Amino acid sequence: MLPRIISVRKNPEHAPRAIAWFQKTWASPASAPVYQDCITHCVTAPGPLPQWYLLLDAEGRILGGAGLVPNDFISRMDLWPWLCALFIEPEHRGHAYGSLLIERVCQDARAAGFENLYLASDHVGYYERYGFQRIATGYHPWGESSGIFQVGL
Repeated sequence: MLPRIISVRKNPEHAPRAIAWFQKTWASPASAPVYQDCITHCVTAPGPLPQWYLLLDAEGRILGGAGLVPNDFISRMDLWPWLCALFIEPEHRGHAYGSLLIERVCQDARAAGFENLYLASDHVGYYERYGFQRIATGYHPWGESSGIFQVGL
């Protein structure tokens, strides 16, 4: 049985779990409030962004997650929306679960009227399997840079 993807916006009862999981997965102590604030307010956001997703198994355990946001803390603020925080728990990798989240984010971005989707990453070869092409380098506020990838929707 394939895992299911839930939108936190459409299922706000999952917001506390999503906040805790994204904080555990991505946040430092200093950045933890970013996830809490963003996920809490996605539920009542008037526009199509932000969106947060959880990938759940049949028992409701979180296998992974991702976000669809206006900007992923990168200098190219002329580009949006962004796939962000894609992560599959290590013990569940190798089943193409990341592709399920990428597909859902692409569907929702397309439904919202966007023509392209972007992401910031230094992974080589992974996102290209799903049609993304590296188009530039972007710069983060904390002094690092990342590749910027784009896929047409």
